[in-house]
Amino acid sequence: MADGGMAAVPHAPGRLPLLGHAWPLMRDPLNFVKSLRESGDLVRVDLGGLPVVFVTNASLVHEVLVTKARFISKGRLFSRMTPLVGGGLATADGQEHRRHRRLIQPTFHHRRLAGYGEIMAARARELADAWRPGQRVDMVQEMGEFAIVTLASTMFASDLGEQAVKAVRRDIPVILQTMLTRAVLPPALDRLPVPPNRRFLAASARLRKVIDDVIKDTRASDDEHPDLLSMLLAARDADTGEALTDEEVRDELGTMLFAGTETTASTFAWTFHELARHPEVERRVLEEIDEVVGDRQVTFADMSRLTYLRQVLDEVIRLHGVTLLMRRTAQPVELGGVELPEGTEIAFSLYALHLDPRLYPEPERFDPDRWSPEQRAERPREAFVAFGAGNRKCIGDEFSWTEIMITLATVLPRWRFRPVPGVTVREETAAMARPKSVPMIVEPRAERAPGSAESPGLRAS
Repeated sequence: MADGGMAAVPHAPGRLPLLGHAWPLMRDPLNFVKSLRESGDLVRVDLGGLPVVFVTNASLVHEVLVTKARFISKGRLFSRMTPLVGGGLATADGQEHRRHRRLIQPTFHHRRLAGYGEIMAARARELADAWRPGQRVDMVQEMGEFAIVTLASTMFASDLGEQAVKAVRRDIPVILQTMLTRAVLPPALDRLPVPPNRRFLAASARLRKVIDDVIKDTRASDDEHPDLLSMLLAARDADTGEALTDEEVRDELGTMLFAGTETTASTFAWTFHELARHPEVERRVLEEIDEVVGDRQVTFADMSRLTYLRQVLDEVIRLHGVTLLMRRTAQPVELGGVELPEGTEIAFSLYALHLDPRLYPEPERFDPDRWSPEQRAERPREAFVAFGAGNRKCIGDEFSWTEIMITLATVLPRWRFRPVPGVTVREETAAMARPKSVPMIVEPRAERAPGSAESPGLRAS
């Protein structure tokens, strides 16, 4: 039996007059969202005068994302992204969401991913070729640039998309830095020209204009290109023959750009950091790459056999996940014994969920063996939702895995990354718990004569 609506949900501690919990959430978001589980499975957080129900229990998050998803729509976080993504998959609901997903899904078919994988492998080789022994690099900046340019290279044909790539490099970091702040600001500030709003809106407008121009140029070109943009323009509904409009294509490209850069870049940087701290894990990764790939180029077909590397990445994403996601009830919904009224904002943190000691013993410890087949089978499926779940699961998750795994399997046998002495790597918050800076020294694994067939992975150990 559901009881007393919002009145039955306990308030999180630390509420301030007028601001509610907006200040502690913006000041220290990672510790704030982790602390909420101490107040219950459902916790009320006030953003100014806007009440938000935070869900801290994995089973209840599963209800929000899967079993009761038909009663729940996108929430404030995504509505605040509308100036960039318009009516794309991130914000669309109901029939419109299903239509777009059906049209876009073939773009991420395995046959297409194999083609994107060739572009990703080429970019990974360029990255590895650019480093020099003893060079100091900040992996956050290095892999952020790599992720943005690689995604843009798959989205836009090289002879048409040069301006788009420049715009993505300039504007996506601004958008990612301001999106979370805009979501947790009290609604009274939504229309005011406070700095996060000004910067976000200006960057979004510039990027949408450039994407519009590339779409127009692509429409006018007679050449065929295997890029994401061309595939979206050519997509047709199997039942109706209907295509996406240019505006809808722009919205989907904007969605992919905001969703497909920071998560990838952060995962890269954290992985290099964790491998440097855990040499036995690094050794096992190198041995697997050597066994599966050897001296040839990495391909999409190798992904299914790099099982230990996938375990490492699952553990990295568990430790450093998405900070905040939001939904909104489209009708009254019972959740955790509480009847939530229509229009209730719901929030949850995958970062906090994946660090819950009820699900993961010693949750702060890096341990890829948590993801061995035996241990994975013992854990509830809803305990790990790296890319969401249900009909809102990220449509590009395999695209991201392909980019990350191909790049790591290309780079790691050639280079070891040594932490800069005296530097402590700290988390900061944007769309996810990313590292603030990861400075490392690049060292060759071993000298290798041209054409040598020796195994770089085994010699590294």
